[in-house]
Amino acid sequence: MGTQEKSVFMLPGAIMFVVIILALIVNALWMFSSLQANPWVAAITVPVGFVLLVMLGGLFIVQPNQAVVVTLFGRYIGTQMQNGWFWVNPLTTRKGVSLRINNFNSEKLKVNDLDGNPIEIAAVIVWRVVNSARAVFDVQDYTYFIGIQSETALRHLASRYPYDGHEDTILSLRGSPEQVATALEQELSERCAAAGLEILEARLSHLAYAPEIAGAMLQRQQASAIIAARQKIVEGAVGMVQMALAMLDKENIVQLDEERKAQMVSNLLVVLTSERGTQPVINAGSLY
Repeated sequence: MGTQEKSVFMLPGAIMFVVIILALIVNALWMFSSLQANPWVAAITVPVGFVLLVMLGGLFIVQPNQAVVVTLFGRYIGTQMQNGWFWVNPLTTRKGVSLRINNFNSEKLKVNDLDGNPIEIAAVIVWRVVNSARAVFDVQDYTYFIGIQSETALRHLASRYPYDGHEDTILSLRGSPEQVATALEQELSERCAAAGLEILEARLSHLAYAPEIAGAMLQRQQASAIIAARQKIVEGAVGMVQMALAMLDKENIVQLDEERKAQMVSNLLVVLTSERGTQPVINAGSLY
């Protein structure tokens, strides 16, 4: 379950400051007036003044977006999250915890993806403390904790996805950034909940193949792109040939036998799929 955060009873700092100062003034006047008449009474004012001075140590200020965790003799008694000037038992120990939004930039990690390829990966994590009691008491150092958990989550994330999917239906680190970021944020939120931390956003800041295979993988990506482009070109060319033959038959422009249709299809495919401009040959004689 973890440590449960709770509020602590406090008094307004301004009122307590005025009360303690007035009590010190009254105690000083009482001491000077009793020195001649009754020295024993004057002696009592010394410990009273010491107690009042100690009480001044209970005054403290809570800054905006800050929480103060209060303990008394090793026992957690509460947290003050409202900013302002307050007074609490001066024997307590107070520890300030920032509730501001923080950024954590992870180092570049060399890990293996789902296909076993070595890659370099890094992430930027946006987080903040939402439970100051857990952040202080349930982990040794919550800033160090989130760094270790981010590295662990990144390694686990990389092992779940390939660098490239090679197909539109396969999630990959490079091809599905939104889904990968959501998965990373969810995993980090589960890991950091025990430390009272909230993950606001998690995104990959660096993703690349490891240097030893970067050249080979670049050639592979280029080959895949060329194959995909050729496939689209062929699909478009076949569609255009079908459209041309259908229009010729519909308009009854010319009657072609199967041999001539095959020759026409071959010529059109050459023209449409060629990387260079083709040189037409004009037949000045009859078609047959």
